[in-house]
This record gives sequence, structure tokens and C-alpha cells, in this order.
Amino acid sequence: MLAFASKAADAAKTAGGLPPIEKWDPPFCGDIPMRIASDGLWLYEGTPIGRAPLVRLFSTILKREGDEFFLVTPVEKVRIEVDDAPFQAISAEREGDALFLTTNMGERIEIGPDRPLRMRAAVGADGV
Repeated sequence: MLAFASKAADAAKTAGGLPPIEKWDPPFCGDIPMRIASDGLWLYEGTPIGRAPLVRLFSTILKREGDEFFLVTPVEKVRIEVDDAPFQAISAEREGDALFLTTNMGERIEIGPDRPLRMRAAVGADGV
């Protein structure tokens, strides 16, 4: 995982912010034991990734293709497991006719036709 994280960090630096993952088409390198749980927790080999900057870095190179999720760099692509949705809204603001959400990764996005809002009740550890 550390080698992949290093390549991801290099890609982010080169791009001057968010990496241009939509332009990358690296070869598929296999699955890695990383999972985003339904509560938004990122895990590697079943253990929570405790370093928030590392999770944020991974979130910037997450790419969805159909129903699958991948972490990509310019030279490799690995599949990860996502239980429900990779990001969760933690706050919402209305500005005129626009609705903006802030995600658990600190990203502020505008809801619209290209980014529809999907809501459903959260299920706690007790199943309720």
C-alpha cells in the first residue's frame, strides 16, 4: 500500500491539486484489501486507516467504473471494495437555487443532474 500511496502523492503534486484521473487509463493491476465501509470508514486489511491525510489522498484518486471502484495513478489501477457509497454528506447549504453538500472528505459539491443526491436512512450497529 505504501508504494501505491507514494505514486498517488506524486500524481497529486504533479497535477497541482486534484489529479486528472479522468485522463488516466492505466492497466488493471488486481484487487487490494481496501474497503470503504457503509459508515464511511476506510479500512486496509480490515484495519481502519487512521491517518486522515492518507484517506483524503486516496479519496482524490478514487474512480468509479460501472458498479466497481478503483484507485488509479498514471501507471496502475487497483480495485477496492465499497460497501455502499464512497462518500457521505455531512452538511448541506442552500445558495439561491443551488444546493451544496460537504462530504466527509471535506469536498464541497453542488448537487445537480451530473451529481444527483441519493438519500437513505442510516443503519446503526444495532440494525436500526
